[in-house]
Amino acid sequence: MSRLKEVQKLGQSIWLDFINRSLIKSGKLKALIDEGLAGITTNPTIFQKAITQSADYDEPIRAILKSNPSVTAKDLYDRLTTEDIQMAADMLHPVYDASGGVDGMVSLEVSPHLAYDTRATIDEAERLCQRANRPNVMIKVPATPEGIPAIEELIARGINVNITLMFSLKHYEAVSRAYLNGIARTANPARITSVASFFVSRVDTYVDKELEKIGTKEALALRGKAAVANSKVVYRRFREIFSGKEFTAQRNRGARVQRVLWGSTSTKNPAYADLLYVDNLIGPDTVNTLPMETLEAFRDHGRIERTVDKGLDEADKVLTELKKVGINLDKVTEQLQKDGVKAFTDSFDQLLSALENKRTELLSKD
Repeated sequence: MSRLKEVQKLGQSIWLDFINRSLIKSGKLKALIDEGLAGITTNPTIFQKAITQSADYDEPIRAILKSNPSVTAKDLYDRLTTEDIQMAADMLHPVYDASGGVDGMVSLEVSPHLAYDTRATIDEAERLCQRANRPNVMIKVPATPEGIPAIEELIARGINVNITLMFSLKHYEAVSRAYLNGIARTANPARITSVASFFVSRVDTYVDKELEKIGTKEALALRGKAAVANSKVVYRRFREIFSGKEFTAQRNRGARVQRVLWGSTSTKNPAYADLLYVDNLIGPDTVNTLPMETLEAFRDHGRIERTVDKGLDEADKVLTELKKVGINLDKVTEQLQKDGVKAFTDSFDQLLSALENKRTELLSKD
């Protein structure tokens, strides 16, 4: 049995944090799904790399331009990403059916330019949902202060939501509250699937640099420990919230738990184990979305063991020690969210610029 299927027995689904046209057309995605891959997540950076770093999209772009030479770069983006999302969703639909709508999901993100605009986020999420026109598509919305009320409203309207760019317990508390409020307002909560995407490795990347600036023995000993500790504390809170009375009332109406999804789980520091943010966060009602390189590593040598709720005392100790040596984790995680929005916005703008250049290039050749 594959590791992807083995880990499902422990309650964790493995999704792929990657998409491109060749993955879909080559049959590799289908093979991974047969092996146990249970979903796909995307973001502006993933699409920017997919569309600009290969010639896979030249023919689809040429076909679009042939029917409409005046198409804008934004319209090209819409067409290309919608096609990818629809093809992937169709491939994953058997997983969606077999899991009762829990897995088999494909995520598409609202424009990062809307991260601080509640009303525009709601409108764009509805547009993307209608455009994708697949029951197993999730719309990704960032957990910014302006995103939180949008999340509640979208869930209340029956839209599957993947909440992204979460870095702290504070972010998680706001997101879980938005979910509970949203499903309480909807007539049929049983048809809603939502995940709370909590970013992992970026916490260590940022905190480790701060610890090295401090430079004491105590500070340096904490390198590589903040991200997993931070995540385990969030998972503990997830268990408390979704075993409480408020959710029990919604569960009785058919509502599903809002699973925690571990995002940003590739190891950035080569000194750390390649599966540091995978092997240590396995457990019930979780998803881990892996970039291709990390997925291949997990398929090869991932550890199949429930770990996400082990070592909680140690996690608490790590967070306490971080504070003692001068790390303000709340400040760090707020900055990480802002940085995340900016990074996705930059990728989105680079993609639109590249598509405009590609449009001009192809029109000049034809």
